[in-house]
Amino acid sequence: MKECFAMNNNRRFTLNTNQNIIVEFTNEHIIPASGLAVVGALLGKSDFAKKLNRMDVTKNRSQHQIKNGDIILTYIGMLCMGKPYFEAVHEMDSINFELHEGKQHCQNGTIEFLQETIRFCKKLTDQPLLVHLDSGNDSIDNIAVLIDAGCYFIIKRNLRRESKDGWFDMAKQCCKNITTPRAGKTVYVGSNWKDVCSKQFKKEFTLRTRYEITERTMDKYGQILLIPEVEVETWWTNLGATDEEIIQLYHAHGECEQFHSKIKTDMDLERLPSGKFTTNALVLELGLIAYNILRMIGQGTIGGRSPRQKRNVNRRRLHTVISNLIMMASHVTTHARQLIMGLGKSNVWRHLFADYCENSVAV
Repeated sequence: MKECFAMNNNRRFTLNTNQNIIVEFTNEHIIPASGLAVVGALLGKSDFAKKLNRMDVTKNRSQHQIKNGDIILTYIGMLCMGKPYFEAVHEMDSINFELHEGKQHCQNGTIEFLQETIRFCKKLTDQPLLVHLDSGNDSIDNIAVLIDAGCYFIIKRNLRRESKDGWFDMAKQCCKNITTPRAGKTVYVGSNWKDVCSKQFKKEFTLRTRYEITERTMDKYGQILLIPEVEVETWWTNLGATDEEIIQLYHAHGECEQFHSKIKTDMDLERLPSGKFTTNALVLELGLIAYNILRMIGQGTIGGRSPRQKRNVNRRRLHTVISNLIMMASHVTTHARQLIMGLGKSNVWRHLFADYCENSVAV
């Protein structure tokens, strides 16, 4: 390898014997994540940073001259790049998150969390709200909160001490929707009504319970079972849809779980970075903001002059937004007291990036 030095800060060398690949130091300013300018512009549309600067967080700070807003904006930028490593900061389509200790039951604090989340949702939309809850949150107090807020709900019931045989006998006597998807498998789908009472709010309700009861006398491989297997699934709901639609709506929330899993994988928040619970809770809140910003950018770039794709896209993955839009390299120059970001014409995402900036961010 041939090298030559002109000054201490200048270096130039060739990589091959033909001397047609040259590496040199330049005074040009090149940044690897141009999309952070869009993130900053979106955050700049609110007084988010100003509110943070007015907060008195702690007196035990190593550098008091650094503003709270600068610290938080820096960390949100790192989260938008999928890098949740707060050690790099020298100071330290989701609505609401809450971090629980592993030993804490999922129902603990749920009532307050539901009330807060519903309040946030109603600030964003006037449309009816449909709430899905798993069996861990099967509480009549939760239902009282949802009914009082005017929300629709589908809640997986926890059978607790209820007998599966009792449900099965009731279905055999009363159910009219009976299907046999395969030999040895019978499915009963129907509904009934139950009177319940909320002890915390001292209210009584008559709720509709949808059920799906499956009897298996033969497994899917054709093996006859000595004792039939009975599986009972029931749900609380106040929707007027059919039993099949209610069951499909409940199972559809698994798709939302896949979207939320991207926070763990694409944003690398599966393991929170601190050993302190309160710090991790703050990181999760900032991750919520970064997630929503990435979702705004992703959905705002659907259609338009996007690169050629194999299939129609209705939702961009966070990984795609981070790798192709946030981590878009640009050449930065200063002219007439302005910073100019030069995007390479070879980048197939440049038009989509520019169109989104002009339509959603530019003043």
